[in-house]
Amino acid sequence: MSRTVEREVLHWRPDAQSTEAHQLVGEAPLIIRVGEETFSTGMRTPGEEEAHAAGFCLSLGVATEPRHIEAVRYCVEGETHCVRVALTETGREQLDRWRSWERPDRAESAGEAVDRLVRTAAPFSDREPVAIARGIDALLGMRDIQPLRRATRASHASAVFSLEFKLMVVAEDVGRHNGLEKALGRLLLDHRLDKAGALVLSSRISFDLVQKAARARIPVIFSVSRPTALAVELAEALGMALVCLAPDDYGFVFCGKERLDPRPGPAAD
Repeated sequence: MSRTVEREVLHWRPDAQSTEAHQLVGEAPLIIRVGEETFSTGMRTPGEEEAHAAGFCLSLGVATEPRHIEAVRYCVEGETHCVRVALTETGREQLDRWRSWERPDRAESAGEAVDRLVRTAAPFSDREPVAIARGIDALLGMRDIQPLRRATRASHASAVFSLEFKLMVVAEDVGRHNGLEKALGRLLLDHRLDKAGALVLSSRISFDLVQKAARARIPVIFSVSRPTALAVELAEALGMALVCLAPDDYGFVFCGKERLDPRPGPAAD
C-alpha cells in the first residue's frame, strides 16, 4: 500500500478549466491485536505500523516502558493488515491493571476522565523548563519537516523534541492521533522516550492528545491550533504546559507557564 495515490483533478476557474495531477494521502484499515485480542480497528496512512501499534499501547497505559513489550510484528493476512503485539509478563500485569481502570459498560463524565488520568498517569514533578521561543520556532518550521503534507496538503504531523530542542522524531498521518502514536511508539521501541522534552503538533490539542503525551511523560505541548477546554483542564491537573501559535507568530500559554523558560535557549545541534 502506498502513502500517496496520484489522481487527475479538474482545476475549475470561471474562465477556463483544466486537469492536473494531484497526490492524495493514502488511507487504509489497520487492526491492532494485543495477544489474540483485537484492540483497535481503524483507518490510517500506511507506514510505520509497528511504531503505531506500540504508541497505541502506550497511549492506553498498557505498555508504558520498553520492558512491557516482548515483540511487535506487522503482518498481512489475506486482505487484512494487522499488527500483533506480544507483551512480557510485566506487560500483561500492566494490561490487567488497565482492565481494572476501564469501564466499557458506560461513558465517563468529563470530571471522571480527568480524575482517572490523574490517578493512572500521575502529575508531573519538577523538570527543567523548556524554552518557549524554541517551541514557537518549531511550530513555525513544521511545514519544513512534513513531506507528506507538502505532497498532499492533507496530513497531520507530530514532532518530539529533546529538552534542548533537538528533533528526535516526526511522524505524519491522515489522523492526528495516529501520527502522535507513531512518533511516541518509535521512541518507545528505540528506548529513547525518556529523552523527550516537548511535543509539537500541527493540529489542535484535544483531551486525547494530552492523555497520550502524559502517558509518554512529555510535559509540554506546542500546537498550531488552540486546545479544547477539557484538554486544558487535564493539563492543569497534571502540571503540563499547553502553548498554541498566536496570530502574531508568538504564543498563547493556556496553562503551565512555570514549565516554560522565557529566554531563547541554546541552539539545537
